Amino acid sequence: MMLNMTYRSLVLGQNSRVLQQCGRFFSDKVPANKKEGKVEKEEVKEREYVGPGSEPRSALKVLKNEFEPMFFGKGEKQDATVPRRTDFLIIGGGLTGTAVAFFLKQHADMYDVTIVERDYCYTRASSMLSAGGLRHQFTIPENVQMSMYTTEFLKTYKTLLGVKNQDTPCVDFHPHGYLFLAPEDRAQFLLECVQMQREQGAKTVILGKSELAEKFPWINLDGVECGSYGTEGEGWFDPWQLVQAMKAKNIELGVRYCEGDVVKFRYEDVQTTEGAGFRMSKQPIGVDVEHPNGKTYGCDASVMVNAAGPWAGEIARMVGIGDPELTDDIVLPVEPRKRFVYTVHCPEGPTLDCPFLIDTSGAYFRREGLGGHYICGASPSEDQEPSIADLSVDYDFYQNVVWPSIAHRVPAFNNSKLKSAWAGFYDYNTVDQNLIIGPHPKFRNFLFANGMSGHGVQQGLAIGRALFELAFYSEYKTIDLSMFDFGRFKEKRPVLEEAIV
Repeated sequence: MMLNMTYRSLVLGQNSRVLQQCGRFFSDKVPANKKEGKVEKEEVKEREYVGPGSEPRSALKVLKNEFEPMFFGKGEKQDATVPRRTDFLIIGGGLTGTAVAFFLKQHADMYDVTIVERDYCYTRASSMLSAGGLRHQFTIPENVQMSMYTTEFLKTYKTLLGVKNQDTPCVDFHPHGYLFLAPEDRAQFLLECVQMQREQGAKTVILGKSELAEKFPWINLDGVECGSYGTEGEGWFDPWQLVQAMKAKNIELGVRYCEGDVVKFRYEDVQTTEGAGFRMSKQPIGVDVEHPNGKTYGCDASVMVNAAGPWAGEIARMVGIGDPELTDDIVLPVEPRKRFVYTVHCPEGPTLDCPFLIDTSGAYFRREGLGGHYICGASPSEDQEPSIADLSVDYDFYQNVVWPSIAHRVPAFNNSKLKSAWAGFYDYNTVDQNLIIGPHPKFRNFLFANGMSGHGVQQGLAIGRALFELAFYSEYKTIDLSMFDFGRFKEKRPVLEEAIV
């Protein structure tokens, strides 16, 4: 199978030594079985290791590992196990990882594409737990362009994602716009942002105080000087439906989805150029994946994509990014940050004219259906950052921060009732809260798609298309995202996005 010339050299050798992953589990509990006062150790079964494509195997071992299940009634579903090798290995099957696979297979069917996802039911996936907002109102042109592409994709997604003999997908897009409110000292900045957005093609406008009062009479405009409003292409949609529709299309196109947890990267010594000379350095050639069936699978990969969302930093550390012996001391500055989304019922609240409103305080809300329900939330201050140990919800945060803000801005919310809530994780870029995309400077076959800081649902489709272009054409063709490369952290050139919600 032929790869693009840029990555053909990354198809690594077949003679590397494979280190078997032997997981041992220990317990400090006293076992139940005792003989004559002597405690016996409980036996723990070691994981069977199924080697990667670079590991030579006898014909007998091939038969045992790959055909025995069929003959003995142990057949597994097609997407259950991990292949021995693949062209593109995508770590993370949320919206971004799924989009990368979609564009690779849609435009370059010669690639073999595999997605490894440890949360196979998406119970903790950031894209599934988000508020589903889509806006063009950013302060960096490239961010505006990425979100505008998502709007364009959603105009034709039913055709693009249609699968034979399945129902037409529906992501339930509500094009009711975003409304950013600004106090007097932010009015000029908001005006400049709208001018930039309009230069990129966005349909955003500035509304003065009188215009806001006429269009949205239910808003209390105390402390508000003006607002920026998206008249076309902005709103919210159901990210769960989009991911499921794209996953179904990917499976039809031949993408392999594998359940499992990447626990280790494997390397090979390769000759690389350095200045005018050459040197030997280690390059990743594949991963070991622990599967729920109790086996560990080795998988060789020509290109690996880190689309692990909030856990991207964990994957980066595992491959050796930030380790001076393998790369340098520059780490991937991405960590999980927990955010809460609350559902409230307010029978007298705004109806069809309700946009996705961002208050001057930072709190937000939008309509959820037509029965007087709304979802709302806010980003905590640095000293209020909640623990990421679990997905429990802090209801005091609603009572003390969110509700006072939205009730002040929309008096009808004084008569609202909190109905439910959930929590999700941001893949938070701690340096500049912006996308990190493209290859690592030393591990050229390891690509980033990380750090969107809550904007992954809006940007994931454009990121998928961009990584396809980078792999196939060796450059970005539609939106130049080179400013978001990993090298900016070493060069100390942060790209700051000021419209963070």
